[in-house]
Amino acid sequence: MADLKTLLETRQHDPDSIAQRARRIHQATLSRSRHLDGPNFTWIHPHDLSTLFDEIDKESFGGSVRMRLGTTPLTFRLSRRMSQRAGTTTRFPQGYTIKISTEILFRNFTREDHRPIAACGLPCSDRLEALQRVMEHELVHLIEMLLWVDSSCKEGRFQEIAWRFFGHTDHRHALITPREQAIATSGILPGNRVRFLFEGVPLTGFVNRVTKRATVLVADPQGEPYSDGGRYRRFYVPLTLLEVLPAEDHTGRNA
Repeated sequence: MADLKTLLETRQHDPDSIAQRARRIHQATLSRSRHLDGPNFTWIHPHDLSTLFDEIDKESFGGSVRMRLGTTPLTFRLSRRMSQRAGTTTRFPQGYTIKISTEILFRNFTREDHRPIAACGLPCSDRLEALQRVMEHELVHLIEMLLWVDSSCKEGRFQEIAWRFFGHTDHRHALITPREQAIATSGILPGNRVRFLFEGVPLTGFVNRVTKRATVLVADPQGEPYSDGGRYRRFYVPLTLLEVLPAEDHTGRNA
């Protein structure tokens, strides 16, 4: 088995080999899983993440990532709360954890999909392919942590490894997030002036952020200070309870 660092230094970018390995990983993960019911699976277990990781490691690195880990624990978790990041890799004193967002994963490849789905710059045809791209990305994070302690997908070393081994052309995912889905469904955007009822009292403010709910800032002298010099109270409001108001010009009149 080749040393991991040596392999990183010698492997060249080969699109055909990358595509063949990806297909084998896709097929092997489905065949080994007790939980995945197809490429657009409707159920997933942390064991499936471990299986996928090992298949990627075996096909792309000859198992040398697991070898480098040795007895250091590597755990896998599924998260319903991660709404922007599709995956994370974290170092703890006792080992490493790779976490995957089911909140994002299961919002993609549904009947409501309204655009092509991609991850790491590559088009994805099903949910498992999207998960593969995310796991490949997290595996590169783990490799950097094992060999160089620090890892950043914004830096050239990370991007070169991801490109040579997986053909990634972008360090970001382009999966549909709760924020994008909420905006597409409701039409409510950050910056919109809105009105809503709070404990029976009508309040007016502006949308600061949209996820599954909207973060609305309402001017209040006793509120938190913000960078625009104002003070605001912050409310988390279901999108269906917001009324969008006409925009105001700089004089405060309706535009």
